Amino acid sequence: MVRHRLISTLLLAATMPAFPAMASAEAPAAASRSPAAADRFVTVEGIRFRVREEGPRRAPPIVLIHGFTFSLESWDGWAADLARDHRVIRFDLAGHGLSGPDPRGHYGTAARVRQLGKLLDRLGVTRATIAGNSFGGLVAWNFAVAHPRRVDRLILVDSAAYSINGVTEKPVPVPDVMRGYLLDPKPAAVAFSAGTIFAHPERLTPDRLALMRTMIARNGPALVAHLEQFTLPDAQGPLGRIAAPTLILWGRADKVIPVAQAGQLAAAIKGSKLIIYDDVGHAPQEEATAASIADVRAFLNDSK
Repeated sequence: MVRHRLISTLLLAATMPAFPAMASAEAPAAASRSPAAADRFVTVEGIRFRVREEGPRRAPPIVLIHGFTFSLESWDGWAADLARDHRVIRFDLAGHGLSGPDPRGHYGTAARVRQLGKLLDRLGVTRATIAGNSFGGLVAWNFAVAHPRRVDRLILVDSAAYSINGVTEKPVPVPDVMRGYLLDPKPAAVAFSAGTIFAHPERLTPDRLALMRTMIARNGPALVAHLEQFTLPDAQGPLGRIAAPTLILWGRADKVIPVAQAGQLAAAIKGSKLIIYDDVGHAPQEEATAASIADVRAFLNDSK
């Protein structure tokens, strides 16, 4: 997830948000219970990436990229549906989930884009639909700018793009409270973080919260290094060069990236389609799984 909105809310724990009055019909996706055999590890640039592929191998490929501190399990709901007729490819970013850290310590967006290209090369994928949530969206659209011939369609879910809380082309020092959280995530802090990410964190299963904590705890130093290198340079020009049909999905109750940026993103990407979900937070793929996958299905069919 984009860091500074989360940092501010962690610093202001006393102002923990109230839950919206109107309840959603869906609960966030639970932690994946797929067998370990469903995963494999692929080494790129010395990084041991955890990769999960589902669906027919010769079907159209779609790549799902998670956000900061998250893991490929964030896409469980979408993957279960898309695997019926797509080759669904998910992976943990370097220094996230069960992937290893980057031995050279490169965690900037450009490095992530390069690694994505090499990983797709290793998987024999020349062109695919690319979807990303939050920081994963930042990687996804930058990949579309850098490699337009490799992107069939683009799906951005509460995607990072524009400056937030003063973050620009220069990294900002990581506050001690965030550094401490990433290096030693206490259960209460993880629960509070969930209250920032999800509009209805009370619907998260204990397994989901435990998974969030586990994935942060095993990757603390890499996550801190990621933040030390995280930037949001001016995106307007690059976004205007995106040629792939683009779907933008957003939760109106997003406390991490303000919903106003959804409109900015849609205006910058020519011909893009924007859908906003009421009473949904920063991860619609988990919190509004049925509604969001239905919209993804419609987009994939309409943009053939």
